[in-house]
Amino acid sequence: MAAPDTNFVHLHVHSDYSLLDGACRIDRLMDRATALGMKALALTDHGNLYGTIEFYNQAKAKGIKPLLGCELYLAAGSRLERTGRSDEGKSIYHLGLLARDLTGYQNLLKLVSDAHLKGFYYKPRTDLEKLAQHAKGLIGFTGCLASLVPQHLLADNYPEARKACGRFVEIFGRENYFVEIQDHGIPEQRKVIPGLLKLAEEFNLKVICSNDVHYVNHTDASPHDTLLCIQTGAKIAEENRMKFDGTQFYLKSREEMARVFAEVPESVTNTQLVAEMCDLAIPFPKGSERYPKYPLPAEVKTDRAGYLKDLCIAGLRQRYGVDYAKPEKAKDKEQAKILCERLDFEISIISKTGFIDYFLVVWDFIHWAREQGIPVGPGRGSGAGCLVAYLLQITNLDPLRFKLLFERFLNPERVSPPDFDIDFCMRRRGEVINYVRQKYGDQCVANIITYGTLGAKMVIRDVSRVHDLPYADADRLAKMIPDELNIELKSALEKSAELRNEFEKNPVAKKIIEQALVLEGMVRNTGKHAAGIIITDQPLEEFVPLTLQEGDVTVQFDMNAVGKLGLLKMDFLGLKTLTVIDDAVNNVRRTVDPKFDLEAVGFEDPKTYALLNSGRTTGVFQLESGGMQALCRQIGLSSIDEIVALIALYRPGPMEWIPDYVRGKKEPSTVTYPHKLLEDVCRETYGIMVYQEQVMEAAK
Repeated sequence: MAAPDTNFVHLHVHSDYSLLDGACRIDRLMDRATALGMKALALTDHGNLYGTIEFYNQAKAKGIKPLLGCELYLAAGSRLERTGRSDEGKSIYHLGLLARDLTGYQNLLKLVSDAHLKGFYYKPRTDLEKLAQHAKGLIGFTGCLASLVPQHLLADNYPEARKACGRFVEIFGRENYFVEIQDHGIPEQRKVIPGLLKLAEEFNLKVICSNDVHYVNHTDASPHDTLLCIQTGAKIAEENRMKFDGTQFYLKSREEMARVFAEVPESVTNTQLVAEMCDLAIPFPKGSERYPKYPLPAEVKTDRAGYLKDLCIAGLRQRYGVDYAKPEKAKDKEQAKILCERLDFEISIISKTGFIDYFLVVWDFIHWAREQGIPVGPGRGSGAGCLVAYLLQITNLDPLRFKLLFERFLNPERVSPPDFDIDFCMRRRGEVINYVRQKYGDQCVANIITYGTLGAKMVIRDVSRVHDLPYADADRLAKMIPDELNIELKSALEKSAELRNEFEKNPVAKKIIEQALVLEGMVRNTGKHAAGIIITDQPLEEFVPLTLQEGDVTVQFDMNAVGKLGLLKMDFLGLKTLTVIDDAVNNVRRTVDPKFDLEAVGFEDPKTYALLNSGRTTGVFQLESGGMQALCRQIGLSSIDEIVALIALYRPGPMEWIPDYVRGKKEPSTVTYPHKLLEDVCRETYGIMVYQEQVMEAAK
């Protein structure tokens, strides 16, 4: 047996993100690779780059060199043709690629994006012409049995195989093109090996061996077959369904590979050569360098920072009646001084952290939405503490009036991208997104993909279904799992005696649960993020692979990966409540007061508090649950601050302080403070620390 080679690499690994044929959960894959002493691993899913960033980061964390690639679908003719067979075979071939360096990775992004957006016909396809345009920095392989060269050899057509091989050598260069041999115990694979070795000799190409890895361990072959059934809607008992030949599609050790390819020993050591050739470092910028640049109007004679300040000075005049140049002329000189100083401070931090363009971009599309009469929410989250946002009408809550702190939103000591959750009328949200697409270019704006995974209950139901377990039995088994958020099956077996008993005594349930334990957490389907939109200053395909979801251009990476890559994610939330309010306002204008302005309605309206205190809060956002209705009746609301405090207290944890809050309001003499210095901080909440701002003030 050969000694373990510390750099042994597997070139065809399909992660769980592969959807139709992958079953390797990346974390389990890494654990197995570490146990085998591997120092390099290649991810080459079919037709996409899903999960690439997670694979890259997890491999790095484990001390394994990540090799990133893709097994593309190659059209026999032009990728733009929409004719011919719909399945693989005569018209679509596989093509294995690895990124040698950053240039190669960027070319891979372009090839994959183009295959999804322009070449899609049953599958995302590329062609030889497109491949030749983007071959720099890429390593190519003759590929698996479904690839072009092996298909010609399988048909006993050596001249065509030779011609195809010659074309790939032209495209990649001799040093970047490898002959690949595989042996999963499939007769056809063994048949083409002599022809492949002959081509290697004729073209002076190096030979590598690879193993298609669709599951982590040898014992996972049966759960993998179950996963194929889940994803294709088939059942295990069906004869004519998609299935793999044999049980050899697992992550093999170097010793196992050396045994399989004992007749071509150099093919095993040559995989190490491929690993050494690859030197890819993906940049993860920390700042705003990939954010969109706001295009200044032609008439503006200042820079972006100056333009932002000019907009804020106009907002200061409009919101507070304060002239920034002459604060001493204001009615309330003290307030004017505080406002001007805070504005200067916030703009200096925004400028220092590099987010001037971010504010201008957000201001621009909200300003446009308001001009079009599209209802915009008043603002949520830490962004409401930003005076600049209030002056720009990004938010509609006075941060001074509500004692909100800017530091919660943007802090130079812990620079994380600012994040405005912006609500739009559900009916017209799409118009705002279309405006952004037109302004910054279709190539620079995209939706974000989401991955639905197999949770504990769902995986039990799915596995039961493909094994033809009656629905009632599957339902009974799934209901034994405790109702805990994100509970895992392993934990459920520990916590539920009923489930554990079923596992130990019922052989059918045992088989279902054992397979479910392997498949839990796998990706089941893809979707589109409800609100997240990516906006960049360069075409997105420079940084991320693209696909289509529900007809919209969508980034193939989830929002965590997108954030790590330094791309700006904006949340354009469609809120039904805003649509209802808009309809109500229009109704008032049509029937009672044509000049009715919702923004002019104050916080002091006795009729509103009377309605809330009667507990009739159905349809009132955050106040409509039974518990909230009872609280409204109990407390006797008399100000907006009490509504805010109630919403903040009514959640797990702070709920225990509600009786103290109610008592403090009704009997002020019972209010106590933990320390006399905290009296100013906690006075409005009757001695209870309710808000994050209060914690920050106390720490200060």
